[in-house]
Order: sequence, then structure tokens, then C-alpha cells
Amino acid sequence: TFFGRTANLVASAGSKSHFQAAVVGIGNFLIIFTVALAAILVIDQLAIMDGHIDSHRLARLAEYVLVLLVAAVPFTTPAVLSVTMALGAKMLAAKQAIVSRLESIEELAGIDILCSDKTGTLTQNKLTLGEVVPFGGAGVQDAVLAASLASKAEDNDPIELAVMAKLDDPGALAAYKQKAFVPFDPVTKRTEATLEGADGKTFRASKGMPAVILDLCAVSGEERKSAEDQIAAFAARGMRTIAAARTAPDGRWTFLGLLPLLDPPRTDSKQTIDEARRLGVAVKMVTGDDVAIARTISGELGMGNRIQLASDIFPADSQGGDLPAGAAEKIVAADGFARVFPEHKYGVVKALQSAGHIVGMTGDGVNDAPALKQADVGIAVSGATDAARAAAALILTAPGLSVIIDGIKEARRIFERMMSYMLYRVAMTLAIMFFVVASVVFFDFFPLSAVMIIALALLDDLPIMTIAYDRALAAPKPVKWDMPRVFLISSVLGVFAVVQSFVLLFFAKFHYHLNPAHIQTMMFLQLVAGGHLLLFVTRSVGPFWKPPFPDPRLFWAIVGTQTAAVLVCGIGAGKVIQALPWSIIGWVWVYNIAWMFVLDFVKLSLYRVLNGWNLHGGTSFFDRIRTPLGHYGTLHQRRH
Repeated sequence: TFFGRTANLVASAGSKSHFQAAVVGIGNFLIIFTVALAAILVIDQLAIMDGHIDSHRLARLAEYVLVLLVAAVPFTTPAVLSVTMALGAKMLAAKQAIVSRLESIEELAGIDILCSDKTGTLTQNKLTLGEVVPFGGAGVQDAVLAASLASKAEDNDPIELAVMAKLDDPGALAAYKQKAFVPFDPVTKRTEATLEGADGKTFRASKGMPAVILDLCAVSGEERKSAEDQIAAFAARGMRTIAAARTAPDGRWTFLGLLPLLDPPRTDSKQTIDEARRLGVAVKMVTGDDVAIARTISGELGMGNRIQLASDIFPADSQGGDLPAGAAEKIVAADGFARVFPEHKYGVVKALQSAGHIVGMTGDGVNDAPALKQADVGIAVSGATDAARAAAALILTAPGLSVIIDGIKEARRIFERMMSYMLYRVAMTLAIMFFVVASVVFFDFFPLSAVMIIALALLDDLPIMTIAYDRALAAPKPVKWDMPRVFLISSVLGVFAVVQSFVLLFFAKFHYHLNPAHIQTMMFLQLVAGGHLLLFVTRSVGPFWKPPFPDPRLFWAIVGTQTAAVLVCGIGAGKVIQALPWSIIGWVWVYNIAWMFVLDFVKLSLYRVLNGWNLHGGTSFFDRIRTPLGHYGTLHQRRH
């Protein structure tokens, strides 16, 4: 059945979260890196023992390796990112967009195609009845009365209310008794009522899709051509048309006329679509109306006029969005789709996803549920049914597309916060682990005690929770997890942070001539201070001293942990942390601030290369080095 197919699509729909894949990928990378370095450390220490078991050294090694593994594994990453998205969901709720699935925030930041319903989303959903065209000798009110009799006022259906409002005498309906009523469904495409008139005679009235009513009344020849021409004329003006009919005393259906309905575009729709285009999001119309109506509304809103009839793309026997060869290319190239059924919406989403797009889909009805669940971001619009809301990842409480655009901007800010944390977390883990292991392997010196490593992990991670409140700019284009880029940027910053630590270690040993315990305190302060200063570097793609500035909650949380670290290093903590002279503590801070500028320069240089910055006007560096010399004409030829 129709609803059976819809339920089956809902059960099979669903897409994999890009956020989960990113978190797992980064976690695996850090775990493998940590385990590899721990293995190197163990092998090195066993080699030093040279077959002689040193129980004290072995116990210390086991403790150290265990602490390193615990501190380096990013167990706080899911918590930090979840808190960031939860607070982001609260911000989206204030913009009248309720998040039902946290991962959808990251998907919302990356959507590059938004498939939007027409009625109520792009248009006002305030139907008015235009100039009725009667047929077969009937009058205007005859057609309106028949259509009104084939309606139920208590259903509050917008089409039926618009029809009834056209009656000259609303009280005329009281003269008829409705004995049976067949509501509209997408299969029959019409309603039908069985009525008893004041004279006691029974008849039937129907309204619905013009082609269905014309077939019902067996209209043919010139009258049918005239009706179809009139329907086309209405469609060209952006009006959808219904037809009205009733039975004659002999039981035959009589065609009474055409009733055009106008649902004008929302006043903010065109501006919102233009804003979406500036954000790199293509908006495609998805409607059950005819092609001519869809093309007219699409043209008025500047969406393009390449409207595809759904039946031309999807074969009649297609199940679950199966597509014939070449259909996916048509879907990607189209500006919208007309005469769409639930399986068509589902198929459109799957085709766009298979082409590499991140897709948002709006809907409000039970039959929209499969597409809403399959989409990367299913969006239940204002007034949606419970079934649509249950399948959607985002539920709007205000009409129109502008709420979605605001949501996209906010989601991109949330994504920037998560990206800042990821870059910081990977770079800092690499910097600490590599520095510690390299110090032990090359200098046979443990630069941090086990307690210091645990304290460092706590001081680094606890205030980072406040990054969820940080100020961030909305990216001008769709964003997504580019893992090679994340690993490259964070790894390069991590390498420079290792150099930073080794240079300070050199000064501690050969300039200040500190003993091992004081060196450990100095390196502990270096890693605590350098780590949070590195966060200020990674939190934006521009220079760290330019807006957006850190949120006060993030700034003061870091100031608080830094103050605690300075006091511990200056006062000491028994045998665990030996006190340092305040002059050395001040020098370490000056050193770290200077390195902050170095790391920011490295970051900016990386972004310039990766984003295609060069002196020749915008061609990507990587594209340029891959371009054959022949592309530049005669430049490669010998000149005579």
C-alpha cells in the first residue's frame, strides 16, 4: 500500500554521521601514535638494561608508560565536543530551531544542498481562490458550491477553507446533508462527498486534481482541450488549479469548472535564498505541484527554471529510490522537482548524497518521514506532523527558510569551536608525547614526573570545556571534517611545539644549570603555559590578536588554571614539584609568549598554502604544481 511503502522507507532510511567518523578517526590516530611512542620508550629502556633486570627502573618505566597512555588517550574529546554541541543546541533553540540529534549540528554546518518544500516554506501557505472558470453551462457559484460540498470545514484544510470563502451565501451549505465523505489521498487525488439535498434526492460532489476530474467526467474533444489550456494559463501565473464536478440525476458525473488557487511566495523567501547562495548552499524546490507552477514560483524567487518532473526521473516500479542510469546527473543539475511522491523525495536525497553532497531536506507530513530520516539534516518545518518531527534532526518552530539560514550560520560557528579544539588537542598530544619520549630516548632524562603528567592533563582539559562558549566567525562556505588537513596543521604545530620545549630544556640544563627536579618543574610550567597559549593560536584562522577575541568565560578559565600552575611552580608542592625562582617563572612566560607569535606565523603560513594563497592571483599551490607546462602555451618552448 501507499503507507506501507512509506513505512518501509522510514525503516531503511538513515545516513552515517560525519561527526562520529571524525571523532573515531582522530581518536584512532592519537591512540596509535601514543602506543607507538610508548613501545619505542619500552624498547629503549630494555636496551639500556642490556639483559640485566633493574626492578626499580622497570617499575618506574611501567608506571610512566601507563600514565602516558592514560594522559594521551583523548577520553575527554567526546565530552568536550558534546558539551560544545549541547550549548550550540541551546543557542539554536533561541533562534527557533530545536535540535533532536546533536550530531546534526555538525551536518547542518556542512550542507551544500537544501531541498525545500514549496507550500508554507517558500510560499505563505495562505491560499486564496482566484477567478473561477465554469464549464458546460454551469455558473461560477455552481462550481464553488460543488467544491464546497466536497469539503469538510472542521478539517481546517487550507484549500477547502479558501473554496468555502468564495461562496456568495455561506448558509447555502446548510440545505445539504453530508451522508458520506471520502477525504483526499495521494492515490485518487480527489475528495468525494455523498449528499442529500433539500428535495430529498441523493447526489455526489467531488473536487480534486483537474486531470482526474476530467477523466471522471469523461470530458474529451474541444472542451477538454479548452480546460487544459486554461489550466496551463493558470500554472504560468503560479496558480495551482482544482476542478469541481457533481453527478446528474442519471448518476453521470458533470464537469462544472476550474478553481485556481494562489499561494504567493513569502516576502522574505527571495532574500533568504540569495543569502543561502552566498553561504554556498544551493536551494532546490521539491513540490507535489505541476511543473509549470513550480517553474513560475522558482523563477520569481531566482532559484532557476530547470524543474524536473519526478516521473521522468524515477521509473514507475522504482522502490526505495532506485535510479536508472543518468538519473543522478539530472537530479544534481536540476533546480527543483515537481509532482513529487515520498519515494521520490527519498530518491532525490540518496542521489545527491551518492554524488558527495551533504543534503538538508524539509518536510511536514507523514509521507516526508523517509526523506527526512535519510537526509544528513532532516528539517521538520513549523506545523509538521509528529511523524515528521520524529524522523527529523531539526525541528523549526517558525515558518519560512530564514530560520534554517540562521541555523546554518550558528552551526558553522559551533563547528569552528569544535575544529579549534581538535587542532589544539592533536597538536598538544603530539607535542607532549614526542617531547617526553624523545627526552628519555636521546637524553635518558624524564622531563616530567608521573604526577606532573596527570596534573598537566587535568589543567589542559578542564578549562577547555569553556570553548563551547567561545566567539567564532561563521565560515562563508559549507564546512566539513577534512582529516588530512586537520592532521597536517596540528602535526606541524606539534612539531614546532616540540622544538619550543627542547630549546627551553637546553637553557635549563646549560644556561641555568638546574638540577633534574627543578628542570621538571620548569618543563611542567612550559607545557601548561605553552598549551593554553597554543589554544589561542588554533582558535581562529587569522592572527590571534585580531577579532573574534576569546569569550570571557574561556579567557578567565585559562587565566585561573595558569595562575594555579604558576603558584604551584613558585611555591612548590613538597617532593612532587620543586619550587622555582620567580625570575625563572617570569622568563618562562616571556619565552612562551614570544613562541606564541612564532606558532601563529606557522599557522598562518600553513593556511595560506592550503587555501591556495600565492603571488599570482589565487590559483592553488597544489593545483599549480600539478598543471602540465603545456597549459601555459609557448612558455615552455625554446625561444629563438
